[in-house]
Amino acid sequence: MVATYAATLAVCVASLAIGQAAIALCRVRRWSWLAPPVGLSLLVALCWGPVRIAGDGIGSALLVLALVAASVVYLWRRIEGGGEALRAGWPVALAALLAASLPFAVEGHFGILGTSFNPDMSQHLFATDGLAAGQATELLSQGYPLGPHAVVVALDKGLGIGLVQGFGGLTVAVAVLASLTALAAFRELPALPRSAGALVVGLAYVVASYFAQGAFKETMQALFLLAFVLALREADRDPAWRDLPLRYVPAALVAVGSVYVYSFPGLIWLGAAFVLWLLLSRQLPLRPLLLAFLAFFVFVAPEIGRMVDFQRFETFDPNGPGLGNLFGQLSPFEALGIWPSGDFRLAPGDGAVPALAYYLGIAFALAMLAWGVGRCWRERERAVLAGLGAVAMAYAAARLGGTPYTAAKAIEIAAPVVALTILLPSLPEMVRLIRPYGGKGAPTPRAGRSSEALVGIAAGVFLIAAGACSLLALANAPVGPTAYSPALTGMRPLLADDSTLMLASSQLLVDEHGTPYLAWELRGGRVCIEAAEEAGDAPPPGVRFVVTEGDASRPPYPGLRVRRAVPPYTLWEVTGPVAAQSPCPLIAVRQARQGPAR
Repeated sequence: MVATYAATLAVCVASLAIGQAAIALCRVRRWSWLAPPVGLSLLVALCWGPVRIAGDGIGSALLVLALVAASVVYLWRRIEGGGEALRAGWPVALAALLAASLPFAVEGHFGILGTSFNPDMSQHLFATDGLAAGQATELLSQGYPLGPHAVVVALDKGLGIGLVQGFGGLTVAVAVLASLTALAAFRELPALPRSAGALVVGLAYVVASYFAQGAFKETMQALFLLAFVLALREADRDPAWRDLPLRYVPAALVAVGSVYVYSFPGLIWLGAAFVLWLLLSRQLPLRPLLLAFLAFFVFVAPEIGRMVDFQRFETFDPNGPGLGNLFGQLSPFEALGIWPSGDFRLAPGDGAVPALAYYLGIAFALAMLAWGVGRCWRERERAVLAGLGAVAMAYAAARLGGTPYTAAKAIEIAAPVVALTILLPSLPEMVRLIRPYGGKGAPTPRAGRSSEALVGIAAGVFLIAAGACSLLALANAPVGPTAYSPALTGMRPLLADDSTLMLASSQLLVDEHGTPYLAWELRGGRVCIEAAEEAGDAPPPGVRFVVTEGDASRPPYPGLRVRRAVPPYTLWEVTGPVAAQSPCPLIAVRQARQGPAR
């Protein structure tokens, strides 16, 4: 627990300090809630440099520490509104932290998020272990974006935080930073609606669902798209930004983070939003845009070669895996945020809640979205509309030309922008309903607009319903093993296509949801997994290898010899002949997917 929260605190503090310093260098003198995503973007890019060049996590940690210290010194007495930002931010940060801690509280321990939903974290841990040891891995050679992994290496080498806890802390930090980022859209509202709106946008239902399966890259990409939209909005609408020549640089820095987290596919969403924003804009500010493009290319230039390599990654193979860990095609209506299921993969009516509840939630949220689009159009919210159009096009492209797995990612990345489109114009109506005669924090009353009271009530209902669905997804998240070793993955070449029996503790298999995790680690042949406490007198017929935890001097069955011992595991081989048939299920590489999808 301490290590996980220490990693969360380290990522949040570094992101806030470095991000605000970068924005201040653009001549913005007030605190900005774009600081969290800008800082996180720079963090993943800057940590990746020393790790890639020298395999040096300590160098990354020292670089970040120096930048944080320099940022604090530079910002001292230069930034206005710090106290106001603290008062607005700490309730949101605390609430987001508590929400993101729900999986650990429900399961009763900290560990690898989502192991029975999605085994991808195993590959991320293996790649990160290789980076920490200065070794080449398959993902590294394929151009896979490893910026977040470099952050975890820096946490490991600089603060002594283990890889499992490092990824856990990074994932929780993204949930906190996303909610803080959403404050940029609601900062003029009173405390309660401002905080509630930020939390529902930052932890929208599908984002919470991807958090629940440990998909940190998708939650980071959703944050970067939200931040990119809000950065364009700030540059257009905020008087403190409007005339600055570097006003679009924060948006460019957010795009840098997207490259180091999601490689070139991440630019599909941001690029589409940018093009639509240009089309909706009445004038083209060439000089500020050129300066932003220059900043972007300076930071991404070292990654261009790896971006080219990444286009050959297996996920982009049309004959590759289609469903991944899904049961079928996801409904795009999940992006609306009202989906009363702890498992986002279930269709309406497949869980405990009747299908009618889903359809009522969809109809209600669609009406809210339609009203939000109309109001955003009237109020010239060009950036928000551009973001919404971008996610719609990205989903259509993924649905028509991709797989259900890629379409589901498009839904997740769309969710915060959809929630923003609903709440940005409707929350002020809720405040007007509560404070009809104005007052501190209340928007200007609208004369003759009594019909808007209905929208205010609907906004409150949406906040409650969408927030409850997100909490349901978080509470349903499985938490897996508390530690990681690359030993099992290293044994796979020895196992080849033979049958293997894995004997593990009941705690690992039952309490820590270890069965799918172990199956993924040993994939490639036939694998049986049993509790060591319940093992019989002999392995199943046809089993060639047995893997155990602990002492290598005590074979679990007669007639076994040690083939390899790499703590905490021992690989045993049957010395005599084995049956041709095995009852163990086939855990094929293609079936399980070769590595994480992004």
